[in-house]
Amino acid sequence: MAVVNSGRSVMDLQFNIDNGPVDRLTRLYPAVNEDKTPLPRTWSPKHKFNFIGLSQNNLRVHYKGHGKTHRDAASVQATYPIPETCGLYYFEVKIVSKGRDGYMGIGLSTHGVSLNRLPGWDKNSYGYHGDDGHSFCSSGTGQPYGPTFTTGDVIGCGLNLIDNTCFYTKNGHHLGTAFRDLPPNLYPTVGLQTPGEVVDTNFGQEPFIFDIDDMMKELRTRTLLEINEFPVPGSHGEWQAILNKVVSTYLVHHGFSNTAEAFAHVTEQSINEDIGSMKNRQTIIKLVLAGRMGEAIEKTSRLYPGLLENNQDLLFMLKCRQFVEMVNGSDIEISHKKPVGNFNASPRPSSPIQMSVIQSTKNLKGKQTVEEMNRTNTARNGTNCTSDMPIIVSDDCDVEMDTDEVQNGHGDSCINGKSTSTNNGYQNGNSNNHGDCDTSSTQLESSSCEIDEEDMDVDLPCRRTGSKESVERILEFGRELNIMSQRLKLEKNCNLRNERILENAFSLLAYSNPWASPVGWQLDPVQREYVCASLNSAILESSNKPRKPPLEVAMVHAHELVRFMSLAEVSSCAFASVEEVLE
Repeated sequence: MAVVNSGRSVMDLQFNIDNGPVDRLTRLYPAVNEDKTPLPRTWSPKHKFNFIGLSQNNLRVHYKGHGKTHRDAASVQATYPIPETCGLYYFEVKIVSKGRDGYMGIGLSTHGVSLNRLPGWDKNSYGYHGDDGHSFCSSGTGQPYGPTFTTGDVIGCGLNLIDNTCFYTKNGHHLGTAFRDLPPNLYPTVGLQTPGEVVDTNFGQEPFIFDIDDMMKELRTRTLLEINEFPVPGSHGEWQAILNKVVSTYLVHHGFSNTAEAFAHVTEQSINEDIGSMKNRQTIIKLVLAGRMGEAIEKTSRLYPGLLENNQDLLFMLKCRQFVEMVNGSDIEISHKKPVGNFNASPRPSSPIQMSVIQSTKNLKGKQTVEEMNRTNTARNGTNCTSDMPIIVSDDCDVEMDTDEVQNGHGDSCINGKSTSTNNGYQNGNSNNHGDCDTSSTQLESSSCEIDEEDMDVDLPCRRTGSKESVERILEFGRELNIMSQRLKLEKNCNLRNERILENAFSLLAYSNPWASPVGWQLDPVQREYVCASLNSAILESSNKPRKPPLEVAMVHAHELVRFMSLAEVSSCAFASVEEVLE
């Protein structure tokens, strides 16, 4: 085994992050549920003999007895036993001072052993002693095991909970197996016997000298091999047919019609849904993923009448997401055929617009107009722009100005020799510009962006936004959304989930730069995926089809089985990873 000298463990390098004590221990033992089985973190002031003194957050142990005979030996146990779900547990002890004789023992013991003894001398107690290098297994008679240790040495003790074996290390070098057939619920234990003996302990708060991660990888590989070699009934052909069916249902469930057709043809199996229906669902999914919630809701209502009317909580969630997309600039309703508050079926916008959120809401006073708000924000930026209309550039489109290039909506440009600044909402009125500008002659050319996905082309027109109309529609939509929330609350007494969703969405308007706010996570496109899954499942359920495909159900079951293994304290759960099996 290699010694880590860089100050960071291999696991630290793997994750490429620096964490505190709690995070390090969590990474070392990810399967441990500390609410049920806490990890040993310090030595226990309660479970020690009175000749033992503790200091430095109960991580330093020193001897304070007479040390004349073996009857003066004293031990201390950790605060908690080692959880079975660690899989492989390890701690290190540094010898600060060997004291007079160096009669020190490091090891493990069960609850209830005599602490007026060195570890290993009592039943269900195991220790490695520094004065002679012997190992002691529930007996006062030791067996030759390893070298002696003294001041400056670091001794590690490892417990393999899968094999029920114990090993030791000295200064980063593995010394071999010391004990076998160990009992459960063992406590890390240290014993001292003569004056001046002092040791410090590392339960994993700091990087270890020994490369324990290498051993963990070995156990993980062994566990994976056992899973892969587990015998399954039936012939290979039967299992292949089942797997083909599982894959097919997954493709159909998510509306990958072209791929599903091709796969069905190759594997000679049928598809259990009409291709046209699959394409309809895929179209709706892609509208949601593009942030065009209004169109997605309208299309759902048209293709699946009664679905949203009969599932008001789902409709409310979709509308809250639509509000977020309005703030994000991806969805804005401008149709005048129906009022914005008609939540039974939203009209298809006649002219979708990419827009920025309200640029600032911090300094609103009285009946300040939108134009005044824009001028306020312009003045805050240090410019002398007099335009009532902000320049908005969508990240999704390649937009050109009539003069110098706009750098993707984030940089400064010059128009007619004068400085100007463009933003796509992400700058949100916080860029640093210090020149005069005149946007009256600026022209924002519309371009078309396409989502190049199978079965559907979605055009995203990018247009210059009239800020007053856009902001008014966001606010009006929010008022109607609040009315819907109150109605649902009266009809269903209380729905805390709906209230939380609405509160989070409305909170975006409290920040001048919502993307950088504590609630800005809602604007991340990844949040659309949950909405997609919920809507897609509801559509399938309305057609008497499963809400989830068998592949996803099997994944959930596998993760749940690993969790039950953890609850049952099956040690191998520490190295049983569903993701690694699939890889």
